[in-house]
Amino acid sequence: MPDLSTDHSSATLEGAHSHGARRAYVSSRADRPTSFDPADIPVPGGREEEWRFTPMRRFRPLFDLDAVRAGTAAGAVDVAVDAPEGVAVETLERTSPRLGVVGAPIDRTGVVAWNAFEAATALTLRAGARLERAVRVDVVGHDAPGPVGFASPAAGHLLVVAEPGSAGTVIVDHTGVAALTQTVEIVVADGAELTVVTVQGWEDDAVHASNHRARVEGRGSLKHVVVSLGGDVRICSDLGFSGEGGRIEAFGVYFTDAGQHQEHRPYVAHTEPHCYSRVAYKGALQGRDAHAVWVGDCLIGHAARGTDTYELNRNLVLTEGAKADSVPNLEIENGNIEGAGHASATGRFDDEQLFYLRARGITEIEARRLVVLGFFNEIVAEIGVPEVQERLMAAIEKELELTGLVSARAEAAERP
Repeated sequence: MPDLSTDHSSATLEGAHSHGARRAYVSSRADRPTSFDPADIPVPGGREEEWRFTPMRRFRPLFDLDAVRAGTAAGAVDVAVDAPEGVAVETLERTSPRLGVVGAPIDRTGVVAWNAFEAATALTLRAGARLERAVRVDVVGHDAPGPVGFASPAAGHLLVVAEPGSAGTVIVDHTGVAALTQTVEIVVADGAELTVVTVQGWEDDAVHASNHRARVEGRGSLKHVVVSLGGDVRICSDLGFSGEGGRIEAFGVYFTDAGQHQEHRPYVAHTEPHCYSRVAYKGALQGRDAHAVWVGDCLIGHAARGTDTYELNRNLVLTEGAKADSVPNLEIENGNIEGAGHASATGRFDDEQLFYLRARGITEIEARRLVVLGFFNEIVAEIGVPEVQERLMAAIEKELELTGLVSARAEAAERP
């Protein structure tokens, strides 16, 4: 297998820059060094700004290029596609010029994913196609963690292209156990409407890092949805525009359990005029050492007049011992815009809501359940994919059963 680690060293996402030194501190996400060459993005030490929240020990297997290449060759992860009429499904060799065109990797796991994958799964929504059902991509891990990490950390690469006038949904479902570093490239052509949903439904032992790099051309529209329910995950989404009048909606939902780490880093680069974006992530946490991280960034570049953007993160802490870090950022280089803003909040149950419900004869456990479902309902409805919405609400109900048991035990312990 030829080493293509330097073939695309000059490629960058619109508005980003490629540099050789990775250790230097940069104040803007737009100025992060990006490269296809692993020598340019060395193994982090954990004190770097982009890694300071991440549990390095858990993700360290995904920093080792040789180990990830070996695990990929061993077939630690399987990929299967079920696509309706109007979608071309291909396997692309890593030498294909169709790969790596959206942008270069932005961190160590991303550059390892680029240099370790063997073949990419490519999905193309053909021009004018209006899909009657969603494309399903099942990513199944069947590795097993050992005393010193995963035996077979692996890499994957997915390319999704929506050609002009097409419309449809792609659901990428991750299950099983694996240590996976992954690249997801998304290209939305002028006039296309694409929804991409990634569901991290891993078992608890899984570790998953993913670089999502998306480009919306002209008046294309992308709905990007991230759902994290299991495993330790770190999803970095770089979303940008090419041409005037594009639209991006980025939604995220996560439920972080005891001992889990779930980290989401969406970045929207407004470099073109009259584009629209909305970012909204909501998460709930329960259990000791449950840790959720959200770092959201939006850049409004010098040429991005008429921009309309907003980003939001909300976290609901259900039990003691859980922690959420939320860091919204907004960089404005052009004052001629329609609107821009961000909001972030982390809190516990609203005592007034609980009192209102309990005063009407509802038990505390049921009241807590209703509050959590109400917390998620607004953003779940925005996803707009019934299959995903139903699965997500069922997963939340399942998680709340555990919370109910904990609450019930606590109530029993308080009784004389």
